[in-house]
Amino acid sequence: MTEQKPIQWDLPDPFTFEILVVEDDTDELGHPNNVVYVRWLEDISWAHVKSLGMTWELHEATGKAMAITRTEIDYLVAANPGDRLVMGTWLTGFDGRFRSARQFQLVRPEDGKTLVRAVSTHACVDLKTQRPSRAPKEFADIITAACVAGGKGL
Repeated sequence: MTEQKPIQWDLPDPFTFEILVVEDDTDELGHPNNVVYVRWLEDISWAHVKSLGMTWELHEATGKAMAITRTEIDYLVAANPGDRLVMGTWLTGFDGRFRSARQFQLVRPEDGKTLVRAVSTHACVDLKTQRPSRAPKEFADIITAACVAGGKGL
């Protein structure tokens, strides 16, 4: 087993998610397709908010959800089939009403390289109308408590 380098996270105490790159993730270039990276961002985002208590049941009870309005991804180094990766994420901004921000970092622990950095922004929407809506107190409390300083916020 190869010795892994310590991960140099961009921000402290990330919520992490382990990923094994499989052949089905790759495209003709032999590395994960950009759509796969977006799926990984979505997967860790849901896992993170659920761990904070922002479950789908809470979304249904409030009739609200945080919808992605923008995702910016920097692909720095390619991953390969068989790579074991760790994605970290942080909530990095909340305007107290409608919008929040999240930051991501994808690392290959084997060599300590950061493969991807990404930022997404979200807006609270009403589940029935899909129109912007003020975040319910339950969301505001969870997001505010989880936000970390120093990241790329709003």
